[in-house]
Amino acid sequence: MASAALVGTDRRPYDGVLLEDAAVEVARRRAGRRAGRRPAEVMPPALTSEEEGPAGDHSDQRHAAAALRRPAEREERPAVARRAAERLVRIMGGEHERLLPEWLAAAAGTGRRVPPYVLPELLERGRRDRSIRVHLGVLAGQRGRWLAGHNSAWAYLLEEPTGETWELGGAADRRAHLRALRAADPAEARRLLESTWERETPDDRAEFVEVLADGLSMDDEPFLESALDDRRREVRQSAANLLARLPGSRLSRRMAERVRACVTIAGNVITIEAPRACDKAMERDGVRAKPPRGLGERAWWLQQVIARAPLAVWGHPPGRLLRMKIPDWDADVKAAWVRAAVLQKDPEWARAMFGWDPIADLLESLPPDEQQELAADFVREHDLDSQLIMVLGGVSSHWREGLATAVLRKIVKVAATQPWNLGELVKLAGEHIDPALFPLAESYSPVESIQQVAALLRFRADMYRELKETP
Repeated sequence: MASAALVGTDRRPYDGVLLEDAAVEVARRRAGRRAGRRPAEVMPPALTSEEEGPAGDHSDQRHAAAALRRPAEREERPAVARRAAERLVRIMGGEHERLLPEWLAAAAGTGRRVPPYVLPELLERGRRDRSIRVHLGVLAGQRGRWLAGHNSAWAYLLEEPTGETWELGGAADRRAHLRALRAADPAEARRLLESTWERETPDDRAEFVEVLADGLSMDDEPFLESALDDRRREVRQSAANLLARLPGSRLSRRMAERVRACVTIAGNVITIEAPRACDKAMERDGVRAKPPRGLGERAWWLQQVIARAPLAVWGHPPGRLLRMKIPDWDADVKAAWVRAAVLQKDPEWARAMFGWDPIADLLESLPPDEQQELAADFVREHDLDSQLIMVLGGVSSHWREGLATAVLRKIVKVAATQPWNLGELVKLAGEHIDPALFPLAESYSPVESIQQVAALLRFRADMYRELKETP
């Protein structure tokens, strides 16, 4: 039965009510025991006939599954429409399985929840895959939270956002509340955080600081400067990273002085004298004393100091600096420039350093339109290899026509010479091109790999349309 649900009844016929029976079977296996009678005062409300599924020969299994699906409170959110739920089952069953995070994100955006019969399998997937947890707090609804309270393996769900307020919510709810407030009123969000800062746990303080990245300004500088004295290293690191994005901050000025002590520029030569020690003041400013394996201490300290110093301290545009000679520490300085461009989100430096070292992280510092233009140029100029795949993986979805056309052209070209090498590129194209462009892909070429992209785009277009349907 379960295998029929995965492959489709056209290939493996089944006489029952397939999705409902498959859901019962999954829930029965997850439960591992019969559901017993509980005291009347804690019995949850009955489910609707649609949620219970039709009666049949599996009544004991249905009652056990129904008991697992019942929450302590009634649902406030409607479930997604039937066709959307059926597509979710298909995705979890292996049909374009990599689209699961996209389906969950899109469904959460509708404010709806998933139907009860998918909860056991979805919560089990969330146990194994942290990347899909972010939307489950909302999508699982009261039933999901009730299940999580009865299965320690799914208890992670209780830490995900549910829509509660700052005062009443858990850690994830409070981060979501702070993030929303930060987008609407940055100063008020900071004041709210300051009002409870001393009572927050170390883990929460580290994550709350990162929320301040949105709407960051010099108004945040006094609070972030004080956070450099926090006992938790992650808090200090997060605060230092944000202060590095404020050229007028005290930390930026201190880092600039450290760079000036290390660097001399004469003509076209950059002479470097790397730090010989990492003192307490440097550690307070986020410089970590112990280097990662394979990197020397002085190189590590140098890279961190350069990464957090204002890029204007170099006095020249990045294009010119890249043409200069660096007799010693050349690779370390340039690696630090890459890190600085990413950390400080400087578009000019990100653009220049992408030409020297085309890594996906640099694209995040650029507006979406420029990301796609730069990536399209890269696709046109480079052969298909792991680096091209990584660059494309760093470009924000949904890819518009310019980048989509460049990738489709690359697929056609490679299909004629190395068709066996196209697997990941075809998947990326189908997963990231704007699904509304499926007619472009369908008409672009009859090459099989292009039609695979078109089919996946159509699948995603149908997915979004179904999520808009009324339950």
